[in-house]
Amino acid sequence: MEKLTAQQKKFLQKTAAEIRIGILESVHAAKSGHPGGSLSIADILSYLYFQDMNVDAKNPKAADRDRLVLSKGHAAPALYATLAQKGYIPKEDLLTLRKIDSYLQGHPDMKHTPGVDMSTGSLGLGISAAAGMALAAKIDGKDYRTYTIVGDGESEEGQVWEALLFAAHYKLDNFCVILDANGLQIDGATKDVMNTAPHKEKFEAFGYHTIEVDAHDFDALDAAFKETRATKGCPTAIVAHSVKGKGVSFMENAVNWHGAAPNDEQFATGLAELQAALAALND
Repeated sequence: MEKLTAQQKKFLQKTAAEIRIGILESVHAAKSGHPGGSLSIADILSYLYFQDMNVDAKNPKAADRDRLVLSKGHAAPALYATLAQKGYIPKEDLLTLRKIDSYLQGHPDMKHTPGVDMSTGSLGLGISAAAGMALAAKIDGKDYRTYTIVGDGESEEGQVWEALLFAAHYKLDNFCVILDANGLQIDGATKDVMNTAPHKEKFEAFGYHTIEVDAHDFDALDAAFKETRATKGCPTAIVAHSVKGKGVSFMENAVNWHGAAPNDEQFATGLAELQAALAALND
């Protein structure tokens, strides 16, 4: 199995840094949103859209495209910033997040936003829709793959486990569940609110080929997603251990940044950190 080249890895790191800047800028402009859980998945989205998935910004509805369903729909700023980086939408439109008449709503809207494969927001619904897409591909004899990103807080919803059973029952090996395991949700630590761990053992008990990774290590992500593509006969679950608020020091592992926007001073501090990280990659 070939590994990422140094050039590929640096490109993905720079792309993730740009995505994080887009997240912070859009949430600050909106004066509301969910920065913590958006920042935690930037590396995953960078890898999927720029290394793994078969997608084309010029043809966002291509029948044979791979699908990404952001089941934790409140992390929409991360998806929008990724779509902007990929060329689906203008980067300047990120500053219209959550504004009246903007097509960039607080949760993804497939009817109005190019590149959004499913409208999500009600926790648990996204993974169910994604499983249905994967089954549709099997029925239609299509080769596209479906990925879904689920929050560890979201996994407290019973519907998540019903969808997991469904995909395993139908042996959907074109289906990959990515658990953003950052350990925090709106009310506190997931282990204190409603402990769903151990995740790996539970996924395996449901019939999933299960991989644990550092969500911010591109070499680990590369190996995991290549292993996912090679897995046949069952769906795959990737338990991605991430840092909520990754990249902005005062947001990292801080539950109060689940659903709050930075003020002007905080924005300036966070943006400077992200820009410095990007500049270091450009050296």
